[in-house]
Amino acid sequence: MSTNNIAESSNTQNPILKLLDCSLRVSVIPLSVATIWLTVTNKQDNSIYGDVKFNNLLGLKYMVCTSAICAAYALFAAVASWIRYFVTKAWLFFVSDQIVAYLMVTSGAAVMEILYLAYNGDQKITWSEACSSYGKFCNQMKVALILHALVLCCFIVLALISAYRVFSKFDPPFFSKQDNEERT
Repeated sequence: MSTNNIAESSNTQNPILKLLDCSLRVSVIPLSVATIWLTVTNKQDNSIYGDVKFNNLLGLKYMVCTSAICAAYALFAAVASWIRYFVTKAWLFFVSDQIVAYLMVTSGAAVMEILYLAYNGDQKITWSEACSSYGKFCNQMKVALILHALVLCCFIVLALISAYRVFSKFDPPFFSKQDNEERT
């Protein structure tokens, strides 16, 4: 595909796809901020065991940092998607969306492990479950994890959209009859 065709195809984007892209990016911002707020303000005192707060758990700090990165990137990308210079750089969004989606997966997995241990404990190393003593803390973490998962779903769709934008600009590979015969 020639350079002119690539430029023309980027200028004639599907407006519905662009609207979906921008809407998902904008909706990620409040979801990420809500995740941060729920996590940072989450603490509970117990007269027997003491208090627990998000600072005590490294996985929760990681989720807060990842959510902050996600919200900042989503804001930048939503604004940049309307700037002509960035619209022609579809590969930039593709790589960035992939990175953010992977960060969201890893931080979500860390918090899922924390919640699993808080609800079930680990009998082999004599950790008892903690959610019977810190129910409010655990419930608030579940809500934060659900919001985090919604953001992840948005970024999976955004990664698919950006992949479509990058790879739809090029023709599929051409295979001759001889190539097809060699494969079978």
